[in-house]
Amino acid sequence: MTTPRTGSPLLVADDLTKTFGVTTALDNASIQVHAGEVLALMGPSGSGKSTLLHCLAGIVAPDSGRVTYAGQDVSAMSDVRRSALRRTEFGFVFQFGQLVPELTCLENVALPLRLTGVGRREAHRRATDLLTRLEVADVARKRPGQASGGQGQRVAVARALVTDPKVVFADEPTGALDSLNGERVMQLLVTAARETGTAVVLVTHEARVAAYSDREAVVRDGRVRDPEYAR
Repeated sequence: MTTPRTGSPLLVADDLTKTFGVTTALDNASIQVHAGEVLALMGPSGSGKSTLLHCLAGIVAPDSGRVTYAGQDVSAMSDVRRSALRRTEFGFVFQFGQLVPELTCLENVALPLRLTGVGRREAHRRATDLLTRLEVADVARKRPGQASGGQGQRVAVARALVTDPKVVFADEPTGALDSLNGERVMQLLVTAARETGTAVVLVTHEARVAAYSDREAVVRDGRVRDPEYAR
């Protein structure tokens, strides 16, 4: 079911350009994301969709153009301020999970809370609650290498959601999973985001994954076709 969008967009990219050497990754790309919606960025490999996601999340700075989040100019923020934003307001799910192998799954989920100063007991309580909701409480005491791919990715989703972020950025979150586990991860991610009103920006080239979104924007040759974008 499509989430109704009202008011100003939460996250906006205006005319972003980004080059890596002689390669143009983004060419005047513009897009907007509303609170509570799931937006799929679609396009073939090398189209620029992951670069766009990284610019939206403040991981990569565009060469020109502007990203605004909740009225704040992310592009003009200091590295320290952008890092703080990523710790508290944004959550991330990547294709291979990128969990810390030396920590247990519970510790991985609790880590973002610990980095913001939450005490160990409270951080572990909140992490345990999320692992239970995402049906992977049984791997809480295991290290990531001892969990299956599907379990590990659900742990990564829990880690992304544990700080109650306003936006979750998911870059090919099912790319390393079989179709059954991939669909389960997407169901859990979208359901959890719906319950909290979190926006999800999803990068994928798979139609079955994009089907979980409210709408799609196509990225091709660094340009974006987003019919709902308005200056």
